[in-house]
Amino acid sequence: MSRRRNPRAALLFAALGDKTRLRLVSRLCNDGPMSITRLTAGSHVSRQAVTKHLRVMERAGLVHGTRRGRESVWQMRQQRLEEARRYLQLIEMQWDDALGRLHKFVEG
Repeated sequence: MSRRRNPRAALLFAALGDKTRLRLVSRLCNDGPMSITRLTAGSHVSRQAVTKHLRVMERAGLVHGTRRGRESVWQMRQQRLEEARRYLQLIEMQWDDALGRLHKFVEG
């Protein structure tokens, strides 16, 4: 993972930057592959809205849908979540480095 800007990372974090999508990520990670019917059960979000959120997540590479009969079943792409974790670790290292330099400057 380089320090250069990565448009795939921006797309990934934009997709994760919505509370409804984060709930969908959580449900899919915890409960495994699910249909839109199951994803909307017990929520205040419509099937159409969930479908739109899943499409955003699909464009970012976070989920994958497959047809099973009349329904689409959605599942997480764990490798994209792993990429997000690596990006965050890189940012953490950059901040730690910057704060270390600042500390040396202030103390020196």
